[in-house]
Amino acid sequence: MITFPKGREIYIRPGATDMRKAVNGLSLLIQERMEMNSLSGNYYIFCNRRRNLMKILYYDKNGYSLWYKRLEEHRFPWPDDESSARKLTKEEAVWLLKGIDFFNAHKELKYKTV
Repeated sequence: MITFPKGREIYIRPGATDMRKAVNGLSLLIQERMEMNSLSGNYYIFCNRRRNLMKILYYDKNGYSLWYKRLEEHRFPWPDDESSARKLTKEEAVWLLKGIDFFNAHKELKYKTV
């Protein structure tokens, strides 16, 4: 299991990504489509259309690292919205890798009076 160190941000790219892309293609996608810096050391998570493949790209000290996970059964929970990248907490990223669908979790209700 991949670990996410403190001080690094984690971004998810909603919608489907072409998983034929390797380090260069994904870093270009980060810079052009997500309008972020792929050399920042932050983690960027991508998923394919079938939602059974996931790639995580990050820059680590002296080069890129690419982490790849393929599910034999089931699917990753994944947002369809093709809008801008969404920032995840470290906890949400771990949940995502475990298959927990926090995207459709109950929202907290706030009341002014009882």
